[in-house]
Amino acid sequence: MTLLAAALRAQSEGVFIADRKCGVLGLKILFANDSFCAMTGYRESELVNRSHGFLHLERVDIERLRHWLPKTKPGQPLVGEGFLRQSNGSSVSAAWSFDPLCNPAGRVTHIVATYRDQTEKRRLQEALVHAQRLDAVGRLAGGVAHDFNNLLSVINGYCEILTAHVAANPQALREVAEIHHAGRKAAALTQQLLAFSRRQPLNARVINLNELVNSNAAIIRRLLGEAGQLDLELATGLANVRTDPAQFQQVLLNLVINARDALRNRGRIVVSTENREITPSMNRRQSDTPPGHYVAITVTDNGTGMDSETQKHLFEPFYTTKPEGKGTGLGLSLVYGIVQQSGGFIAVRSALLVGSTFEILLPAVTEAVEAPPATVAPLPSTRGTETVLLIEDDLVVRKMVAGILTADGYRVMEAESATAAAREVQELARPVQLLIADIAGNEAKFARRLLGSYPGLRILCTASADASEPKWVPAGKFVRLSKPYALSEVLKTARKLLDA
Repeated sequence: MTLLAAALRAQSEGVFIADRKCGVLGLKILFANDSFCAMTGYRESELVNRSHGFLHLERVDIERLRHWLPKTKPGQPLVGEGFLRQSNGSSVSAAWSFDPLCNPAGRVTHIVATYRDQTEKRRLQEALVHAQRLDAVGRLAGGVAHDFNNLLSVINGYCEILTAHVAANPQALREVAEIHHAGRKAAALTQQLLAFSRRQPLNARVINLNELVNSNAAIIRRLLGEAGQLDLELATGLANVRTDPAQFQQVLLNLVINARDALRNRGRIVVSTENREITPSMNRRQSDTPPGHYVAITVTDNGTGMDSETQKHLFEPFYTTKPEGKGTGLGLSLVYGIVQQSGGFIAVRSALLVGSTFEILLPAVTEAVEAPPATVAPLPSTRGTETVLLIEDDLVVRKMVAGILTADGYRVMEAESATAAAREVQELARPVQLLIADIAGNEAKFARRLLGSYPGLRILCTASADASEPKWVPAGKFVRLSKPYALSEVLKTARKLLDA
């Protein structure tokens, strides 16, 4: 019996043995093992001779037990799940099983209850549902942004054309500039949606996050104003990372602005960095951060904090707790998308009236910091003479791009689909030297056939989605230009690609 008792105490699952009689408050506990005490936070002496019902948050759990007991038979346990109250006032999610213990005559004398802590399982299930919801919203946001980008390409493109026509009229030039400014702001909004849906191309290069934080410290302090104090706690010898510095600047500023808006009196924001190693022993679940070397950047505030419901929806587009007109709800969705696309991970810890901590982990790289690309001055007219095939399903965008290419000297054929383009090519007496199209679906199959017919073909892919270069295109013959693009970018990119 001593061995059996020791074995019962050693069980990893929580176990208690109780008398078969069930009162209004549940079963009287006669024995509780160490795992059950650890799960509930009570000592065995605090549980023994006490009715177990005080541990259950839901009264219905006890009622089900009382209905089960009179008709219970060996081999027919009562199973359930719910929440248990811990000694510190918090709760734990658990699954349980009540089994009858019978004497040699077959009469039930005691009940053996087994409890399994499933708090982590429930958290993972909720995380999976949340990830699936974010993915669905991301696909919707990406689709809307793709269509909106076509409209913005027309607005911004014709503004560029009009600028040349009204150059002699200062008033008209200012009005066109205002339209173009609004168009660029709208384009920036769609980039946030595309970033959330991970369709926004990154101009990634190797940077150091300490340098990024230091170069933006003055801007951050101006953003804070009198709202609070900014402290920088930057680690020495910080490893480098690979990301888009312009977009990661938006990540940093968005997190700081949200922290500023949450500050109260004597507010404080801390931006810190450190090198972090995730070892295999720390990676026990599929949802954990993979093992490796990372750079952590953390933004912490001592503001109002967030409740659990707010944290569930934190990264969803258009979700905001700010008053109407004070935010689009896209800030944290932008942060989420850029971090994900940079191969990183983001975690949030927050409590009401305590504050919030946003921690981002980016994979560390061994390469040296890359110098920023030199600013390229606008080029004059390229005056091309090559034959260009343009496939664009949006009529207005197609007319605009074809018009500017034709005005620059190119021989342009335009089509709304790959099928229509195939008919155009059959009637052509000269080779196609440049294909401008969104290389996806039928367009990809057509482009591959066209490349087989014209080995010197260059491909300029125009799309909102960021994808890898097709393996069937020879090196140096493919460039991606994401919508909404400026007409000047089309001209420069086409010329550069043809001259490569």
